[in-house]
Amino acid sequence: MAKQKKQVLRKAKKGEKIRQVAAIPFRIGADGDLQVMLVTSRETQRFILPKGWPMKGKSGRKAATIEAEEEAGVAGKTLKEPAGTYTYWKRLPAAFVRIDVTVYLLEVSEQMKQWPESARRQRAWLSPAQAAVLIDEPELASLVRQLKIPQETVPAKPEKAKA
Repeated sequence: MAKQKKQVLRKAKKGEKIRQVAAIPFRIGADGDLQVMLVTSRETQRFILPKGWPMKGKSGRKAATIEAEEEAGVAGKTLKEPAGTYTYWKRLPAAFVRIDVTVYLLEVSEQMKQWPESARRQRAWLSPAQAAVLIDEPELASLVRQLKIPQETVPAKPEKAKA
């Protein structure tokens, strides 16, 4: 991890863009409403998305999927097109650096009881409006609040029988 931080700081000093990928785990609740999952950060316990650095040889979508499994203990189908982007300032030992994050939607089909970071993180299913209130980064809060799930991923609501 320290090696990664040094590389990020070096890139930032050269004026290069620093990128991360994130997943918004989502599901459709029993009431038909959209729910998103947030996790707590390891150090400050703030609510965030599962996110991390791009991985050599893997697409951004695949890296976001891996981060969601490691940090939030969820698996499923990650949608091909990004849901959006946001920017935040990451605190490193020697400086703050601007990070541009590409966000992918992950339709959750499995939620693990134990996962690699389960001892260090909490997770919560929330409505997008509730999640947006808990998120510190304004751009991310706006993205989550306005989240739209592509129609092809939303299960059809059962038709009510006519009387």
